[in-house]
Amino acid sequence: MDTLVRQGKVLYWGTSEWSADQIMEAHAVARRDGLTPPTMEQPQYSLLHRDKVEREYHRLYRELGLGTTTWSPLASGVLAGKYDDGIPEDSRLSVSGYEWLKDEVLSEDRIEKAGKLRSLADELGISRAQLAIAWCLKNPDVSTVILGASRPAQLEENLAALEKVHLLTEEVLQRIDDLLGNRPELPKQF
Repeated sequence: MDTLVRQGKVLYWGTSEWSADQIMEAHAVARRDGLTPPTMEQPQYSLLHRDKVEREYHRLYRELGLGTTTWSPLASGVLAGKYDDGIPEDSRLSVSGYEWLKDEVLSEDRIEKAGKLRSLADELGISRAQLAIAWCLKNPDVSTVILGASRPAQLEENLAALEKVHLLTEEVLQRIDDLLGNRPELPKQF
């Protein structure tokens, strides 16, 4: 990767789903050998999948200036309410061969937590998808949120979350934490 950066073929490089220890080790090797270290990480991040971005990487943002390009802000559609009434026929979870994803995505706990956000999103006048994406964007340690959409209308709705971030006040963020009860606890030194 260092060679590609030096040749001008890439501007920087990053990792995907690496642990904080692996990222720190890559930086140590780069410093030791005069190489270009990774500058970003691509982790999964959503209201239902928070620990790695908020707790594990916490020190990396300050110590390394790590950026994040997060993926799955809607938790494979769960946070958008896609599976409130079962699995739609046009869903990838209904396709043979995706049973492994179905088992991971559609736990009773995840569906229940996503449902708890419905009244809050309604109160704010936004969709649950917009709430979930705006919540990701609100985190100052999130550089980018990767969106996935299967239809233009879905993409338009998801992009509209950019205009809704201001609705997520500290009070609203606290209400979300209270509803979900899954805010990671930071190590004591932070």
